[in-house]
Amino acid sequence: MSSPVTTSTELSTYRDQHFKGSRLEQERILLTTSTLYVGNLSFYTTEEQIYELFSKCGDIKRIIMGLDKYKKTPCGFCFVEYYQRCDAENCMRYVNGTRLDDRIVRTDWDAGFVEGRQYGRGKSGGQVRDEYRKDYDSGRGGYGKNVQQESSITQAAAIFSGQ
Repeated sequence: MSSPVTTSTELSTYRDQHFKGSRLEQERILLTTSTLYVGNLSFYTTEEQIYELFSKCGDIKRIIMGLDKYKKTPCGFCFVEYYQRCDAENCMRYVNGTRLDDRIVRTDWDAGFVEGRQYGRGKSGGQVRDEYRKDYDSGRGGYGKNVQQESSITQAAAIFSGQ
C-alpha cells in the first residue's frame, strides 16, 4: 500500500524557468528544500511583519525581500528560508492562504535562493504578473503597468487631437 502524500510535500505545477539544472534535479530539490517563495504581498509589507507571521512556524534563517530591479523598492514577494524542512512544511500548512496586510499570502516551495532572484523579472522592473493585471489594487501599487501605459497613451492621444 502506498503512503498518502501530505499537502506539505505536494508540489505545485509552477517551476522557476531560470533554474540552472534539469527538471528532475529541480523536483528533487523541491522535495527537500527549506526555502519558500511567498507571493501576493502588499508593496507596503515590511520584513518585520513577514518575520512576525512566519516565525510562528519555526526558526527563520533569513528573509529576502523581492525588489523592483530598477527602483529597489518592495514589489510584492519574498523568500523565507527556514533552518529545518519541517518548519517550512508547517508554514505551507498553516500560513499559506492566511492574511497579511489585508492580502491573502501565497506560499510555494522554492529550490533555494540564488543572488539576483530578489529582483522582479518584469519589463518595468517589478513582477511580470503586475504588468498584466487589469484591476485596481492599492496594496500592489494601483493598476497593472500595461493598463497604466494604455491610459497614458490614450490621454496623450486625446491631448494631441485637441479633445
